[in-house]
Amino acid sequence: MASATLSPASPSPKPRWWRNRTVRRFCRHRLAMVGLAMIILLTLACILGPRLLPYDELFIDLRARFAPPFTGYHIFGTDPLGRDLAARLFMAGRISLLVGFFAMLLSTALGTVIGVTAGYYGGWAGSALMRFVDAFLSFPSIFLLLTLAAFIKPSPLMITVIIAVTSWMEVARIVEAEVRSLRERDFVLAARMVGLSNSWIMFRELLPNVIGPIIVAATLTVARAILLEAYVSFLGYGIQPPLPSWGNMLNGAQQYLANAPWLAIVPGVAITLAVTSFNFIGDGLRDALDARSDLN
Repeated sequence: MASATLSPASPSPKPRWWRNRTVRRFCRHRLAMVGLAMIILLTLACILGPRLLPYDELFIDLRARFAPPFTGYHIFGTDPLGRDLAARLFMAGRISLLVGFFAMLLSTALGTVIGVTAGYYGGWAGSALMRFVDAFLSFPSIFLLLTLAAFIKPSPLMITVIIAVTSWMEVARIVEAEVRSLRERDFVLAARMVGLSNSWIMFRELLPNVIGPIIVAATLTVARAILLEAYVSFLGYGIQPPLPSWGNMLNGAQQYLANAPWLAIVPGVAITLAVTSFNFIGDGLRDALDARSDLN
């Protein structure tokens, strides 16, 4: 009898990304989906809104000063100079969201490098790095932020750097703890035995195993950065007029709370929606990346 020939088994296709277990758990988190939808809508409004409105953020119409919401084309009203509040809100949203996003990238990168290095090497080097982290944490971050902002000429770039410099410590502590718990695992010992370099082990073997906590921390850092930018700009040390940001819009509205409350309500609602939405997304990612989580 002729022996039957066995054809090599074809590799099973990779599941679609939307069928991934983590993605499904995230999609079942209702608040996270609400937060994601709000961030998408807010981002689209900030990108497309200034192009669709008849006025830009710097156009002044003194005859339309203090126009209430839904007056003609001014859907959110106007400010004391007659500038369209919706145009300023959307342009300010671009700045605030970009500051939050890039501050998150910088702070997460810095905190990750320091955390991985401290957690992997341990000993005196790791202790020295973590005492450096503790020294930064011993100062209230808002006072450190205001001190740096007071001595540096404010601009979106500098505010982004200052926020990143004062926001990386939490990421470093999270990463250091995770890497310290993994550095004696079998896959790390095997990597050392085959002669892989320390940098390869840290960033190609260990780092992928702690990416979940980093993603969660990064999402929450965006919310914190947006709030810090608004806080600093509200106090006058951040983004300076006529360039709008949600914080300096609140600063300019405080003396008109009684007569024109919409000047404070509109940017205040935008800040609340952005920060709350990113916090919801962070909570959803934390639960989705936890294999023990069972969302209903």
